[in-house]
Amino acid sequence: MTTQHVEVITSVERRRRWSREEKERLVAACLEPNASVSEIARSAGIHAGQLFRWRKELCQILAPSVPQFMPVKVVTARPGPEAAETKSPPLPRKKTSTVTIELGRGRRIRVESDIDTEALGRILDVLERR
Repeated sequence: MTTQHVEVITSVERRRRWSREEKERLVAACLEPNASVSEIARSAGIHAGQLFRWRKELCQILAPSVPQFMPVKVVTARPGPEAAETKSPPLPRKKTSTVTIELGRGRRIRVESDIDTEALGRILDVLERR
């Protein structure tokens, strides 16, 4: 005959209460270089999400208050007649893109599309010689 082990729960498990010092200690451990939040949470017997929530709460409390609005004074300035004549309207900026050039033998070079073509030619000449 085999015996079975039965566990009887007689009360409701209550939430654990963490003091502010315990929370600060665990959050400080998470902020150390190369710290693993998962390992720290596992060793404390809590979920990693709880540590992230504590970190968010404690960092908001400790952060210095920054004013939401800054005073601004609007002044209209009129340019002189010579300044208006010398300034040209700004040119619209073109979007740059990356161009990949296959050089062969598994070599490739990536350059921005607005690169100086003469400089690119010199670079390619040097790479072709190698």
